Amino acid sequence: MRRIPPVKASVRFPVSPTLLRRLAYTSIIANVAIVVTGGGVRLTRSGLGCPTWPRCTDESYTTTPEMGINGVIEFGNRLLTFVVGIIALAVVLGVLAQRPRRRGLLPLAIGVLFGIPAQAVIGGFTVLTNLNPWVVGLHFLASMVVIGAAYALWKRTTEPDGPVTPTVPAPLRTLALLTTVVSAAVLVVGTWVTGSGPHAGDQGAARNGLDPEAISQVHADGVFLLVGLSVALLFAFRAVGATRAARAAGILVAVELGQGLIGFVQYFTHLPAALVAAHMLGSCLVLLATLGVLWATRERHPAPPAPVAAAPAGQPVTTAA
Repeated sequence: MRRIPPVKASVRFPVSPTLLRRLAYTSIIANVAIVVTGGGVRLTRSGLGCPTWPRCTDESYTTTPEMGINGVIEFGNRLLTFVVGIIALAVVLGVLAQRPRRRGLLPLAIGVLFGIPAQAVIGGFTVLTNLNPWVVGLHFLASMVVIGAAYALWKRTTEPDGPVTPTVPAPLRTLALLTTVVSAAVLVVGTWVTGSGPHAGDQGAARNGLDPEAISQVHADGVFLLVGLSVALLFAFRAVGATRAARAAGILVAVELGQGLIGFVQYFTHLPAALVAAHMLGSCLVLLATLGVLWATRERHPAPPAPVAAAPAGQPVTTAA
């Protein structure tokens, strides 16, 4: 009787570079989407729709009919965290399954995966602290960090594994880094503006005590500085013939002007919820466009070929593993 060979447990399911890039890009979209939906929770005053965490009530992990639409909105946003986490897990599995294994992808993928539950825990503390505005701001900034990591991962999937070389002179790389720092500072001050404004997430939630008009002016000054630096980058990149970097800087300026317009209109129309939500989306886009400029100041080349190992006379030459 013929013996059937056992099935090997090490069967591999390689993931193509294209699929991995799409998964990484989907992770960016998902993380941006949950920022916007989280803003929707606050703007509909559903921040305490589930009044405790990790349960929705003291007796139930899910919303109850007595909690009404606010409970549904808050619980729905919590469920979206699992969707974002599943996508991040799929990216990690894709990185592990890719053959040949890419250097540098796994730490970024794991960082995004573990950043999502960390961000969820901070979100839980916002509920346990009755929507303390400083904790709410930290929750938003944690999301920005995860989005930044997801962007870095996506860009890494589009690059070869060779060394990094600059595409612009060193002073312009420094200016791009400075612009990134200012962009991050604008995001931080923006959370202070939000914490002083009317959209607290619940009628009983406290505000941070800052004067809304004064802190809004500080935020606007930071935006003016950011736009000025971005325009300077645009012209400087064009002057040195850095076409790719100039294109990225042009996109950043356009996104900043759109975001600034939304910001001014929402301020003078007393912060309508729809414009506040659009402004939150714009914050994510500004971050991504800023990182796009930073990445455009450098590039990776394909890794150099493996060195040829010397072989004794009469034997074929092989390359080093």
